[in-house]
Amino acid sequence: MLAYQAGDARAFETLYARHRARLYRFMLRAVKSRQIAEELFQDIWLRAIEARRRYAPTARFTTWLYTIAHNRLVDHWRKRGLVLVELQGDEVAADSGDPADHAQSREALTRFAAALAGLPALQREAFLMHEESGLSVAEIAAATATNPETAKSRLRYAMAKLKEALNDG
Repeated sequence: MLAYQAGDARAFETLYARHRARLYRFMLRAVKSRQIAEELFQDIWLRAIEARRRYAPTARFTTWLYTIAHNRLVDHWRKRGLVLVELQGDEVAADSGDPADHAQSREALTRFAAALAGLPALQREAFLMHEESGLSVAEIAAATATNPETAKSRLRYAMAKLKEALNDG
């Protein structure tokens, strides 16, 4: 980001290539619609471009980017109300040719998707930032402007609820 800030356009291409897939998946799982996810995704990158002159490396670039994403999601939820997560089009590849294994995998994915959708928004966001984007608890706290204990609690409650939902099946 510092190279991009200094005027190297290729540096932005590198940042975009490195972070686009995870950020897009995070947004897609945070909102229900691909169209909304794409709009938010583009808006996040636009905000990153606009903020390049103000960028200061106080944390990893990923943390800074997900702070923008978090703020954009909060704005979205405030304007439209909470949009629940839906895992659209996800396919489970069966490890064996056994149709029973494939059906069991699909059932587990369906239970997981329902449990993920049922999480409170802040717990879901913490879970997705950790699992989908690889952020640490400290980075989640920084991105969501909370303290580390709050981020840790949100993640712990999310994990417990998801585990319970999968074990109930």
